[in-house]
Amino acid sequence: MVSFELCYLAISEKKWCTKSTSKESVLTLDDYYRIQEVSFLKMLDQPESAVGENVMLAVCVDDPGGPEKLYVGRVPRPQLKAGEILIKVHTTALNRADLLQRRGLYPAPPGESEILGLEAAGTVAALGSGVGGQWVPGQRVMALLSGGGYAEFVSVPEELVMPVPAHLTITQAAALPEAWLTAFQLLHLIAKVQPGETVLVHAGASGVGTAAIQLLRLTRAIPVVTAGTAEKLKMTKNLGAAAAFNYKDEDFSERVMEFTKGRGADVILDCVGGSCWNKNVQCLAMDGRWVLYGAMGGKHVEGDLLGKLLSKRGHLLCSLLRSRSLQYKAELVKAFSESALPHFETLNSSVALRPVIDRVFSIQDIAAAHQHMEANKNTGKIVIRVTESMSEEL
Repeated sequence: MVSFELCYLAISEKKWCTKSTSKESVLTLDDYYRIQEVSFLKMLDQPESAVGENVMLAVCVDDPGGPEKLYVGRVPRPQLKAGEILIKVHTTALNRADLLQRRGLYPAPPGESEILGLEAAGTVAALGSGVGGQWVPGQRVMALLSGGGYAEFVSVPEELVMPVPAHLTITQAAALPEAWLTAFQLLHLIAKVQPGETVLVHAGASGVGTAAIQLLRLTRAIPVVTAGTAEKLKMTKNLGAAAAFNYKDEDFSERVMEFTKGRGADVILDCVGGSCWNKNVQCLAMDGRWVLYGAMGGKHVEGDLLGKLLSKRGHLLCSLLRSRSLQYKAELVKAFSESALPHFETLNSSVALRPVIDRVFSIQDIAAAHQHMEANKNTGKIVIRVTESMSEEL
């Protein structure tokens, strides 16, 4: 059996190679996946003492590239610092930022873990000095991260940790932190959405999109969305979207103007960027707020963007969450925990909130999970199960 840790990707006519000090052998793709799965499961079966108290399993990427660059290996366990909580990760979730980081286009902020993963859910493993008394070992928690979620353990500042609502499973909890805090931040801290305003949400079936629709309903604002398939449009309407437009088949700017009777959208949440800037400005209301938080459609624009935006007296607001200060994130988590998190506890209510999960992948299938997101197949969040033996009753 070839050691999993010695496997590396060397694509040559769809063959896989393994490094050895004495020779190099060629494997088929099926052989590679068989070795990966067997070796990974064997490592999971080992007692902690065999792996080492200071070592953990994590998804690694040595060289920037495609999903095939990802593999599960052993890395040092994070050192618990004062004011931090060590979380044993049971589940994490994918974000577009993970795909960019894997390709070398979105590095971790200085001083943060270079392991992928911006959110995690699990149980408290240990408490650093100075941590508040509301946290206890074994408690179910979820956390916003700057990195490190694709691993067995992650150490997080206490301020960025939240208790898992009682009615949610640990799998559902993994779908909350990054997407819901991003949506909450964009709507309330950046755009300052008011009741009755119309908000256009691009990528309405994404993790942030599905969160934004529900938060807008909670705020008594009016969500209208874009998506690329009939199935995604139907799902967004079921979540509460007042209107949903297929950006592939119709001019969403015209449909927004029709829906608003010529007024336009008061706020636009835009993760697309360059490819739809003109239509965004066309359907932006006078004095409207265009919130840009991604550039999936490109970073370059051609044309009279500034002139058209000026004619609308429009506000172009740009925001990222990962690079924000700890104080900013802590205040965001506090505001979200006070105003939104309690609504995840409510089952039978018109304002009940729920995470939308597309699929759950095992951590050894992390490459397939990335491929699934890159193909835009997901409706809602893609969750990664890190701890295979974890019971959903936890």
